[in-house]
This record gives sequence, C-alpha cells and structure tokens, in this order.
Amino acid sequence: MKLNIKALGLASGIVWGFSIFLLTYWFIIFGHQGNILGKLGGVYFGYSVTWYGAFVGLIWGFIDGFIGGAVLAWLYNKFANQSAESS
Repeated sequence: MKLNIKALGLASGIVWGFSIFLLTYWFIIFGHQGNILGKLGGVYFGYSVTWYGAFVGLIWGFIDGFIGGAVLAWLYNKFANQSAESS
C-alpha cells in the first residue's frame, strides 16, 4: 500500500494549523497566560498568544504540518517498497 504524499501533507497541515489556532483562542478566551504556548514564538516567527498570533500560528502550523506529513508519507513509501521488494 502506498500513501498519497500530498493528501497526508494536507491533512497533517490542516490538523496542526487549526490545533494551534484553536488552542491559542482557548488560552485567550479563558485568560491563561500561555507561557508554554508562547514558546512557539521561538519556532514560529511572529507568533504570540494574541488574536493576531492565532492566525500567524495557523499559517506556520499548516506549513510545518504539511512538511511533516509529506516527509512521513514519503519515508513510509520508501520503506514499504524496500521491504516488499526484499520479500
């Protein structure tokens, strides 16, 4: 079985981007300081636990999730093909 690289990349990007977006809104709405979540600002340029930062996190999260999902699918396809060929 082969994984579709674009499909897994898109799915991972959407899930990770919206997770950061919703988690940021959750922290803002319920008044949490967001010290742990704020550390993402060191990884995602321009991110902070603010209304604006939620959209920045959505974009960076999508890019990060897309790349991670695509690499995961690509590696899976590489290793699944090698094990199928050696059998």
